[in-house]
Amino acid sequence: MTYPIVSRLTVAAILFASTTGLARAEASDADEADGIVVTGTSLEETLPQELSRYGSDIETVTDKQVRNGGFVDVARALQTVPGLYIMPGSGPFSYVDLSLQGSRTQDVLWTADGIRLNNRLYGSTSPNDTLPASMIERIEVLKGGESLFYGTQAAAGVINVVTRSFTDDFNGQVNGSVDSRFGTNLDGYARGSVGEHKFVVYASRNEAEGYQPYSVMQPSATDRKRGYRLWSAGGKYQFDFTPDLRLNLQYQHTEAKLDNLSATRVNTSRNDRNEEIASARLDYTGNDTIQFFLKGYFHDWKTAYVQILNPIPAGPPITVYPAGTFWGYQDYGGSAVVKLHPHRGLEYLVGYDFQNFNGRDDVLLIGKTSEQVHAGILQVRTTDEITDRGRIAAGLRYNKTGGAKKTIWNVSGRFDISDSLYVEGIGGTSFVLPDASSLYGIDPCCEIGNPNLKPEQSLNINLTAGGALPLSGGALNWKATYFQRRITDLIDYDYDNPDFPNGTYINVDDKVKVRGAEFQIDATLAQAWHVNASYTYTRARNEGATTQRDRTPKQYAKGSIAYAPEDLPFGANVAVNWVGDAYSSPSGFPRQNYGNYATIDVGAHFYIDGAARRHRFGVNVENATGKEYATRGFGSAPADTGGRFLYFLRGVPRTLRVSYGLSF
Repeated sequence: MTYPIVSRLTVAAILFASTTGLARAEASDADEADGIVVTGTSLEETLPQELSRYGSDIETVTDKQVRNGGFVDVARALQTVPGLYIMPGSGPFSYVDLSLQGSRTQDVLWTADGIRLNNRLYGSTSPNDTLPASMIERIEVLKGGESLFYGTQAAAGVINVVTRSFTDDFNGQVNGSVDSRFGTNLDGYARGSVGEHKFVVYASRNEAEGYQPYSVMQPSATDRKRGYRLWSAGGKYQFDFTPDLRLNLQYQHTEAKLDNLSATRVNTSRNDRNEEIASARLDYTGNDTIQFFLKGYFHDWKTAYVQILNPIPAGPPITVYPAGTFWGYQDYGGSAVVKLHPHRGLEYLVGYDFQNFNGRDDVLLIGKTSEQVHAGILQVRTTDEITDRGRIAAGLRYNKTGGAKKTIWNVSGRFDISDSLYVEGIGGTSFVLPDASSLYGIDPCCEIGNPNLKPEQSLNINLTAGGALPLSGGALNWKATYFQRRITDLIDYDYDNPDFPNGTYINVDDKVKVRGAEFQIDATLAQAWHVNASYTYTRARNEGATTQRDRTPKQYAKGSIAYAPEDLPFGANVAVNWVGDAYSSPSGFPRQNYGNYATIDVGAHFYIDGAARRHRFGVNVENATGKEYATRGFGSAPADTGGRFLYFLRGVPRTLRVSYGLSF
């Protein structure tokens, strides 16, 4: 579908208006933005970094990496993360296949500034389609079971997108880009403070005609390009009652029109999204004895769906779902965490988490459903008063929702053997609650829900050794990790029950076992060269099986080289992403291997104003070799002339993107 290029001048005017009267102000180096100290720290904001001090494995993607990579959405930015396989189905703003250390997509929790984003209607439906990269301050990826603080769907880890942070000094950026596939992107932000009042505002507009998403499309499919049009705007406000007590308010609105095509018969198929995210948080960080935060959040996600198909043989189009057919949900709740340090040697984190979810799907029918979750959290930690070389933490979470109750535990620790060598680990149990479709699905076309499903539970362990080696003019950091998960009560399809000819859902008796290892290095050379590489091996099998689970690559590797001298106004980067064997099982065909390919991205940037670095030009080429590759495995569908045909979702073809950014 082709979207008209409209309203861009309006958005551009809004974004550029924020710079009126500021061009004459002293500009800061855009690359130095990565080093801005965030003011007004919160117990919630620092939680991922605190967990990493106690043995959790964390990876961070910076806004500088996003800018230099020319990334449009969050999923592309995440493709740089070691140990994480993530593949957008049909380019920017599409659902992703995700495997974090051998996990399934639904085993990873997505949050934005700590607010959960996962779709509880469908656990495997990722929120990437409404997350533009322009709002990123950083992305934090926690690996391993993290259900202690984050609850359901954090069984293999957490992806936390941190939006633009507060600063004392006024600054911002305005950016625009165009690409060789008629894609355009406009975005900008501004932030600063007035006395005790701090603020951040940001907005973006992303639009593209898209490309043919399937390797094969039947003649009956007349809409043959997956386009998107998305705009997002957000704001943050912080008021400091005292230096230690502050109020934080946040709001983000997103609207999107996203094509949802198929390989046959499609005339029109589109999701029109409307999303609201809001939160209010009170932080107290007054002293070492007690700190706390109180937070309430609201997440409203609505889709108006339309699907019109072309008949076979030819005739008038058939409206399957009229425009405005609803599916969506609301998720709101609150949380509180208190950090206590009443005596030397130990500190305690005590928390309560409440979530209220309700949703409905009139497309793939799910009865209107609601769910409440109550959880109590306790963690005990050692402090540096015992030793500053080693830290240990242990915790429990009690989770109650409807008739389901689950208590999970977590133990982690880190020990610095020397200044250049450390070991760390995390182990415990995590859980995944059944999603609404597996509980309450009522569409006769598909699998029928089973309201008696139990939550999945997994036993997780991650063990890591790492360190640093000095190099002339730089340093080399390395890390090696062994991981293992065992999943019980796995929720899966069952087609053997004659009462449900189209299938239903069950907790399978067999366990799923995942184990593997990853290795990574990250080196800075001569203060100008940055090199990193990682390799991940996973073995994910059902109990007693001899084959890898579908859509879980057995091996994948990543590497990049970046040149960015501090004394020169330009830089360049090259990134390689390799995927080993990955299998899928299309209906009516033998199991297919869609892996064994590599893609290469290249980029360069330069500042036309030299050392001032206010005006930045960038050139990026995604998939520079033009590799044709599958993103989510093979599928099959009825052919126009009878029988079935094989197809796969195509990765992004070679795409050139040119960008310009103004910092102020």
